Amino acid sequence: MENYGRNIVEIPLEKLVIVASEERDKGHRLAQACASYVNDKYELLYSFVDGYEMVTYKLIIDTDTEVPSISRICFPAFTYENEMKELFGVKIKGIVTDYNDKFYRIQTKTPFLKKGDK
Repeated sequence: MENYGRNIVEIPLEKLVIVASEERDKGHRLAQACASYVNDKYELLYSFVDGYEMVTYKLIIDTDTEVPSISRICFPAFTYENEMKELFGVKIKGIVTDYNDKFYRIQTKTPFLKKGDK
């Protein structure tokens, strides 16, 4: 448990595309991307893997902030980004394959936000 949290790096939104490009150029793969809703903001996590080493980049943004897609850099990101958009309401622009809120068959729009938040 000594390394817990050491490989989580908080970055500003404007560095997301740069960091994703740098990770791709090093041959690292996108392992996961996810969103959570904490303290009336979004926390977005993007994890890249090289062998057994993983680094996670964390962004904390307001709920009305637009996030650039990294799917042109890391194509598999389109699945994670559609999920973040549909389940949480994250405003992601430029997703290579955008399902326009049809990625999941759900009855409630943005079900992972607290009631009354959007």
